[in-house]
Amino acid sequence: MKMLPVFPAYATPLDKFGWWALRVLCVALLVFMLLPILVIMPLSFSSSSFLAYPMPGWSLQWYDNLFTSPEWLRATKNSFIVAPSAAFIATVLGTLAAVGLARVQFFGKGLLMSILILPMVVPVVVVAVATYLVFARIGLADSYTGLIIVHAALGAPFVLTTVMATLQNFNQNLVRASRSLGAGPVETFFRVTLPVIAPGVISGALFAFAISFDEVVVTLFLAGPTQTTLPRQMFTGIRENITPTIAAVATLLIIFTTSLMLVLEWIRRRRH
Repeated sequence: MKMLPVFPAYATPLDKFGWWALRVLCVALLVFMLLPILVIMPLSFSSSSFLAYPMPGWSLQWYDNLFTSPEWLRATKNSFIVAPSAAFIATVLGTLAAVGLARVQFFGKGLLMSILILPMVVPVVVVAVATYLVFARIGLADSYTGLIIVHAALGAPFVLTTVMATLQNFNQNLVRASRSLGAGPVETFFRVTLPVIAPGVISGALFAFAISFDEVVVTLFLAGPTQTTLPRQMFTGIRENITPTIAAVATLLIIFTTSLMLVLEWIRRRRH
């Protein structure tokens, strides 16, 4: 049985009211944000050809269409090519940059950090236009390589900040002890540093994967017809012909993204 909160003896009626009001407001905001997501999920099982309530009946035809349509299958395949590749590159670069920045102090370190995390704050459409103008000249537009490079650049700052936060509590004496016992820099990194910061690295990798998997603006500019990803295919479907297949894709993406967040929360708890 859940117990009611026990307020301290000095708590006034206004304090108690504020405590309950804050929680009611948080729940209301949570419901407000989640309700549109929850509303779309039943529509993926509708027997109607339109996204509308009330539903005339229940059907799995839109999931069947999702898994049999060449366009949706190609988009799914592309997403699982681009996102893991971009996440891997972002994780390697972000982790190495974080370890290097955490170990040394030098003039301009703050400026360098600001430059490295610019992709987090610059509007994505600006990144998309700029990279398209450059990649079109060097032949990387309409290619997997160009798409993966930009997605990795968007995800690397998240890895950098996550790993940097983990390294704040890292004991550098462990590295010195390893080096004094004859281990080289690479061996020290893989056998001492990486196991300690692994939760931060995994969290950053999951963030980079989610950023790449959900990205649509850059894909609209850089991807050709053969590199269409799931978000771009959804955007095209909404613009041209809205069908409950989009609701089926959205439902699966919601489940997938929620699973990633649960994994992140599990990793966070393990760290503590």
